[in-house]
Amino acid sequence: MTVEEPKTPANAEPAAPADARPRVSWLEEIRGLAWMLLAVLAFHSFIAKPFYIPSISMTPNLLVGDRLVVSKYPYGWNWSSVSFHLLPRGTWRLLGGTPEYGDIVIVVPRDREEDLIKRVVALPGDRIAVKAGHIYLNGKPIKREMEPAIRLPADDALRCDSGHAQDYCYAASDMSRHRIRLPDGRWVLELPTWRETLPNGATYVTLDTEETVGDDFAEITVPAGHVFLMGDNRDHSADSRFPAWSQGLDGPVPLHNVGGRAEFITFSLDGTQDWNPLTWWGALRSGRAWSSLRPAIAPNSAPSGESQ
Repeated sequence: MTVEEPKTPANAEPAAPADARPRVSWLEEIRGLAWMLLAVLAFHSFIAKPFYIPSISMTPNLLVGDRLVVSKYPYGWNWSSVSFHLLPRGTWRLLGGTPEYGDIVIVVPRDREEDLIKRVVALPGDRIAVKAGHIYLNGKPIKREMEPAIRLPADDALRCDSGHAQDYCYAASDMSRHRIRLPDGRWVLELPTWRETLPNGATYVTLDTEETVGDDFAEITVPAGHVFLMGDNRDHSADSRFPAWSQGLDGPVPLHNVGGRAEFITFSLDGTQDWNPLTWWGALRSGRAWSSLRPAIAPNSAPSGESQ
């Protein structure tokens, strides 16, 4: 008996080789990449984004080389919330809220594009003045107490990164008198430290290392929709005390230029690393990862005043 092979229809396509791979749809690949980038941009703009500390204006609470997370939603959203400043400047706010005393916030100056980081020390409607380095709110001095001097490594890692003219850098002429050598041979900066407590009980430490023009600021009233910001390193911070021509924030900052709130430190590098990621492990500062940046609340906050 003869067995005939099945006939293939004349219009049938030839079978694909067994090892044939499906064709790559570059259009689909590009579309998927675009959606992924949009998702990252949306997360950075509306939820949270990483932030890097390039200057000493918030020392000792933030050091050059700290990496932290900034949340975007606590005060609502505005043009400065959008990452990379993709939107044009505007005064609009969506679900706008007001920061609390002591919050550390990200702000975009009126005349520049870079993000700065400062602390909220006065709210809309407050009268604020600075006298001999002491903040006065609504005519009364805030609580300010001297603490033991803080010690920081006396090395270049605590100087400003190049290209960040918005904040002052350590200079040998004004910091050398705070430089001491410890018994183990290490050189450190032993810096005069003060603890401030704001009306809501928010408490944090600041540095006051010398007499500068920023130690005195005539009283003003913070307008509605604005906050007054200062750096914790009071003698090396260009903030609301200083005009725009000196790289300052030019007075109270409108809330539509505030882009988020600092939440916590993820990790910190001491400046000894280079481009090679293998060097980063040795440059990690111990004890800084996951440190909260929300101000502590002083128990039973005492009335305004000062002790020295």
